[in-house]
Amino acid sequence: MSLIELFLEAGNLKRLPRTGWLLRGIKNPESIADHSFRTALITLFLADELKSKGVEVNIEKAIKMTLLHDLAEARITDVPLTAQEYLNKATGEREALQEMLSPVGRRDLLDLFDEYENETTLEGKLVKFADRLEMLVQTLEYERTGFQNLDEFWGAVEKLRESELYDELGYLVEELLKLRKHESLR
Repeated sequence: MSLIELFLEAGNLKRLPRTGWLLRGIKNPESIADHSFRTALITLFLADELKSKGVEVNIEKAIKMTLLHDLAEARITDVPLTAQEYLNKATGEREALQEMLSPVGRRDLLDLFDEYENETTLEGKLVKFADRLEMLVQTLEYERTGFQNLDEFWGAVEKLRESELYDELGYLVEELLKLRKHESLR
């Protein structure tokens, strides 16, 4: 596989929907690429926020990690939570990513995927935080357009509250929850 072939395969992410939304009846949900873009944007701003609070974070590493975190889904698609009960998504994604990166001589990038998946570094924890926060932002957007029964997605709030980064960044989660509550009172 050449770099051009990798870039073409990555284009699948623009066409593949996030299946959790499809399973909840959302027509034309965001694509995996849509999600990845906003996750990268959130990561950038959260990393800057951490730096302003004196936390040493490698922003370049975090952005690379964010760009890679769903790349393997170009091959295996976005596996919904209901299917993940029966499959080892992380193993499958890692194998697919390895097959995608090896021919272009970038197996080194697998370490970034592992750091993200296992949250073993500050950057991995940051990207996981951004990934979950992005999903909640998307959930609120769908609720604003009238979609109901998305409460299960709000379960990510507890994961965010358990994060080591919650003390520094949790105010964003709480702001999102206040927006949701305010809008539900209308």
